[in-house]
Amino acid sequence: MAQPPLPDRFSEDAAAFAVRGTGTPDIDTGVAAIRNVLRTLPARPGVYRMQDAMGEVLYVGKAKSLKNRVTNYTQVTRLPRRLQRMVAQTRGMTIVTTNSEAEALLLEAQLIKRFRPAYNVLLRDDKSFPFIFLREDHSYPRISKHRGARVGKGVFYGPFASAGSVNTTLNALQKVFLLRSCSDSFFANRSRPCLLHQIRRCSAPCVGRIDEAAYEELVTDAKAFLSGKSQEVQRKLGSQMETAAAAMDFELAAILRDRLRALTYIQGSQAINAADSATDADIVALACKGGVMCIQLFFIRGGQNWGHRAFFPAHVSDVAEDEVLTAFLAQFYEDVPAPREILIDRVLDEMALVADALSERAGKRVALRAPQRGSSKRLVEQAKRNAEEALDRRVAEATTQGIHLRELAELFDLEAPPQRVEVYDNSHIMGTNALGAMIVAGPEGFRKNQYRKFNMGDAKLDGKSITPGDDFAMMKAMLQRRFVRLEREDPDRERGDWPDLVLIDGGRGQLNAVLEVMEELGVQNVCVVGVAKGPDRNAGRETFYLPGGRELTLPPNSPVLFFLQRLRDEAHRFAIGAHRAKRAKAIVSNPLDDVPGIGPARKRALLMHFGTSRAVRGATLEDLERAPGISKGMAASIHGHFHPKG
Repeated sequence: MAQPPLPDRFSEDAAAFAVRGTGTPDIDTGVAAIRNVLRTLPARPGVYRMQDAMGEVLYVGKAKSLKNRVTNYTQVTRLPRRLQRMVAQTRGMTIVTTNSEAEALLLEAQLIKRFRPAYNVLLRDDKSFPFIFLREDHSYPRISKHRGARVGKGVFYGPFASAGSVNTTLNALQKVFLLRSCSDSFFANRSRPCLLHQIRRCSAPCVGRIDEAAYEELVTDAKAFLSGKSQEVQRKLGSQMETAAAAMDFELAAILRDRLRALTYIQGSQAINAADSATDADIVALACKGGVMCIQLFFIRGGQNWGHRAFFPAHVSDVAEDEVLTAFLAQFYEDVPAPREILIDRVLDEMALVADALSERAGKRVALRAPQRGSSKRLVEQAKRNAEEALDRRVAEATTQGIHLRELAELFDLEAPPQRVEVYDNSHIMGTNALGAMIVAGPEGFRKNQYRKFNMGDAKLDGKSITPGDDFAMMKAMLQRRFVRLEREDPDRERGDWPDLVLIDGGRGQLNAVLEVMEELGVQNVCVVGVAKGPDRNAGRETFYLPGGRELTLPPNSPVLFFLQRLRDEAHRFAIGAHRAKRAKAIVSNPLDDVPGIGPARKRALLMHFGTSRAVRGATLEDLERAPGISKGMAASIHGHFHPKG
């Protein structure tokens, strides 16, 4: 697979120097490969990649002087065991020079996230963070939750730690500022206020219940609040309430009172007291226990706590805590915008370097500080306590999870406790909106970033479309897709993506369908088990179907049975949720969305001219040509889409 090009400011000085051989780890061969590269290395800042005999990246590192840094790897006796193992597997290197050490740190983080090397500290959680988006390209700006690339004309506020925290804030903001949250098409086609206006969460600009100037004032207040000027907004609302009460306009005074109460709720619902912190700051603390590390991060924006999240970096065994924290900061702020200040719980050796690199990436000054006293110190200490508590929970859960996995290995005659368990389920209603789902679990619990959905609406098996509602064929097609892709992307099973145990929600029929797929693809050494509910779908009386005709049942109070039920229920929850989302999308879909060349603007023009999509479907070619913004060629395309010939 081709890799994306490096940024223009980086130049590659040497390709990988591959040494032919068997690939057997040999530390002398590894040192020889490194010395071969050393002969041409400059004493300049840059990034180096260690590679094995197959060209896979083992490690990515940065250096102020590449020659001096890489020379250290030839002094094997001074290296920790982890790096000795890496050198033994090294068969080549790729060198990239940079203009400064700060640039090298940025490139190192970028390459680590791209290649995910086995010997680097890795930030496991790569999910995007939600933002609040306030649009500015409409007379009546819309406020909404946003994920993904921050493009569009408007202001983004965030990040928030989770969808829950952003939803809570959005609900409270609607009560206070009454800004619309509906789509433009919904807004343009209203003839009366929607329910949100009735429950006092929208000012109903769609039907003229508020003029543009008054709405703009609400938008200005919302921006002030989200920018940290909440007390100014609070004083303004309080003053307006007193004025309304003095004028004996008690209905308006009551509305303003409710808005003021909602604003107070937002300010008082913070998990930590951020009032004395900087307007925008992240608080980062690290805890370590038993070789496991937890990094707790609080988001403070506009003087308010917008949630917190715990991270558990991978590959931290035998790595110093300071090195882990430095790697975390570089990788985390690769995608997330850095605030003006980051408070950490310790002084790092490379603190100035990290601050310079983050400032360069953000295009503004980012301060990295380890407070020693005052309110900032108390905030860091609280983040530290949260990190320790999250780590304790993680260790306890991992211990329990390990016991369950060992019991699974004994139950299903596996050679070792499974490191990756995949559970599959289907969801549909009489064959409509059919969807398959896969969840993944391992020693650390559910791996939600590896969950997958399979659209089965147009699925085919052996070149033929699947009969709607055929659960056996759906399960067979889903597993066929999954293992064909595994065979293509990881035929040697080196990346850890192959399951040790596959659980199928279903009985003997579903199991046989999956086993047939496995046999056709030549897949071996993967244990497959069917999980069927008991009589009357009674949980606790499940039957487990194994290859070869074996069946198992477990006592109703068995801990391993509870664990298997949790796995199956999680797969069922994920499948049902994905199916409902697909069904909801289908309900609100518009036939015009399927017409080639019809974007939002043309769709809006057609709906405004004809009124409904059904009218567009039944319109003659001449009627379509008279619609504003529709050329003769586009009219012919639309008419041909709905009225195909022959």
